Amino acid sequence: MAATRPIIGITTSQYVREGKPPIVGIPRTYIRAVEEAGGLPILLPFHVSQETWKEYENLVHGLVFPGGGDVSPDFTKNGEGPLRGLLPERDAMEIDLIRRAIQGKIPFLAICRGIQVLNVALGGSLYTHLPRDFPGLDHDRPPQDREKPVHAVHLDPDSRLARWLQKVELKVNTLHHQGLKTIGQGLKVVGRAEDGLPEAVEVEGHPFGVGVQWHPELLAPHDETMARLFRRFIEAAIRYREQQEQVKQAIP
Repeated sequence: MAATRPIIGITTSQYVREGKPPIVGIPRTYIRAVEEAGGLPILLPFHVSQETWKEYENLVHGLVFPGGGDVSPDFTKNGEGPLRGLLPERDAMEIDLIRRAIQGKIPFLAICRGIQVLNVALGGSLYTHLPRDFPGLDHDRPPQDREKPVHAVHLDPDSRLARWLQKVELKVNTLHHQGLKTIGQGLKVVGRAEDGLPEAVEVEGHPFGVGVQWHPELLAPHDETMARLFRRFIEAAIRYREQQEQVKQAIP
């Protein structure tokens, strides 16, 4: 029996346990946010072959690129650290998958680390360590309470994100020490913090290619605006699935 909900692939990270094999997984808050918005979440391990990834690409109707460790300097070509939680194998997989999602018009939501990977995938660069490299930083990242908004983000009123969320100012919870510097080709900054740091981007010409620097999955259970972000994403995934089904039916 075919799934009635759109299949949403969530990329994973790796967690090291002393004396035991590493675990591949992701915080369940991402799974919950996708499920409650109407998606069918599946986890995508990064220790697989390119052939397997191509099958995943054909399977999913949307993708979530979640938070995690820093992007390796092998890909960012940035300066020195401090760097945390490097997983170059994950970087390579996600960069490739983001490019495929852009080319194939697969809806995706890139969160925290995800927006940074998206920027790097399109040729952009990162601030290596915001407290040192970004002048005028006006709030702490991260806050002590990860589920509590700590600062404002101002959205471009003409952006699709503002239209989807029905707001031009958001209260958000950012948890990061790196950020977008030079913006990648084809990306448009549509939201900034009060200190000017990019916090939201859209892929130009893509039906739903969105990156946010904050963690909407942590806010969605008690914040209608963030829950709406996931619902709009799932709606885009449903439209993508319908388009793919039409293409298959048209093939003799």
